[in-house]
Amino acid sequence: MANHTFPDKFLENLAAEPGFDRENFIHAHASESAPTTIRLNPFKPSNTQTDAQVPWCAEGFYLNERPSFTFDPLFHAGAYYVQEASSMFISHILYTIRGNDTDPLRVLDLCAAPGGKSTLLNSALQSNDLLVANEIIKTRVPILMDNLTRWGTANTVVTNNDPRDFAPLKGFFDVILVDAPCSGSGMFRKDPDAMNEWSEANVNLCHQRQERILADIYPTLTEDGYLIYSTCSYSHQENEDILDWLCSTFDMESIRIPLREDWGLVESQSATAKAWGYRFYPGKVKGEGLFAACLRKRENSGQSNYKSNAQQKLPAKELDIVKAYVNNADDFYFFKVNDDWLAINREHKESLNALHRHLYIKKSGTRLGKLAGNDLIPDHELALSIYINKEAVLSTELSKDQAIQYLRRDNMDITPTGKGWSLMTYEGLALGWAKLLPNRINNYYPKEIRIMSTPLTHNPLTP
Repeated sequence: MANHTFPDKFLENLAAEPGFDRENFIHAHASESAPTTIRLNPFKPSNTQTDAQVPWCAEGFYLNERPSFTFDPLFHAGAYYVQEASSMFISHILYTIRGNDTDPLRVLDLCAAPGGKSTLLNSALQSNDLLVANEIIKTRVPILMDNLTRWGTANTVVTNNDPRDFAPLKGFFDVILVDAPCSGSGMFRKDPDAMNEWSEANVNLCHQRQERILADIYPTLTEDGYLIYSTCSYSHQENEDILDWLCSTFDMESIRIPLREDWGLVESQSATAKAWGYRFYPGKVKGEGLFAACLRKRENSGQSNYKSNAQQKLPAKELDIVKAYVNNADDFYFFKVNDDWLAINREHKESLNALHRHLYIKKSGTRLGKLAGNDLIPDHELALSIYINKEAVLSTELSKDQAIQYLRRDNMDITPTGKGWSLMTYEGLALGWAKLLPNRINNYYPKEIRIMSTPLTHNPLTP
């Protein structure tokens, strides 16, 4: 990519940004391709092949070549997530601010789709922590739900709301991540089409939108709660200027995050408040463009009364049937939405009730399935859950070719070894459900997420 392909005034505007090295930056875009990185799911150990580790994320790894993730069954099982390396720095921030504190956290990922940072946060959280993953744009919610389903935990809620809809939940969240909509210059190497969208006017428009989003969500942060702010932009208007605005408009203090020099990050400070920020430049780091910062709220915006002990009256016999499919069932709160049975970690019952009163919820905990008489028609979310009681169901282990057939919903070349609902597994990890019948197999992998294309012959991620 040559110098002249950058948008007009882009390099000129970057010249004054902290740590910007023009020649290094141009060379990285012209001569280096974006590295391929994945992040392993700590809840689903696997045989996924990896190379060098991402230095600021224990579960992050670089790959020497980009495989066809679509045709790796381990990807569909939720063994890993394909995520850009710089973005993984958010987990380092979360671990830093939490330290050794084990008190439960309520965490909000405000602009969450497609789910990279949500699964990143979820990996760093305990089961008694709650993650609310919100996506503002309705059409982007399904991919967010799918990715959190693959991750397999039950301590998540997916919502589809504008930031201002959270207003009734004053002081509700301990940590809020705002990965703000931005002008996208940090993605130029990975997504050259983003150059066509960049302009000084768009940078200023994004700045205004970022202020509006932050002002709307700020009251929901508890006193001494943390705001993690990030963009994939290099422009100070969307980064350091936003930190100054936050510190001058609200009572917030900047949190300095420890770094290692060999990571290659640029530590910056905003002009007025001297708030700390962290810049990632291709060529200096093995990753794409990112800005991240963390601030702590020092004032109390009040707290809404969200406590509620409301609990559905559920038929004991039906509840016993459903509980049999969940390990450590007494650790969960079971509830119904229409005919569907769901479960969420018991600690989150009150929080879930509060969220239900004020927000449009698309997914809560793990959907287990529907009852038909004394039998459970199991849901896909139950199959991928790390809490499924595998002793309560049949399992059918598939070869790689068979797993691809299953994920494509093709006719499957296997001989059933039992009868009834069966987990279809690959290398011990569940992919979904099938129903084994005497003369055929009914494939219940969800049609909307099936593989549509034709497999390649080689995938370096699997042995």
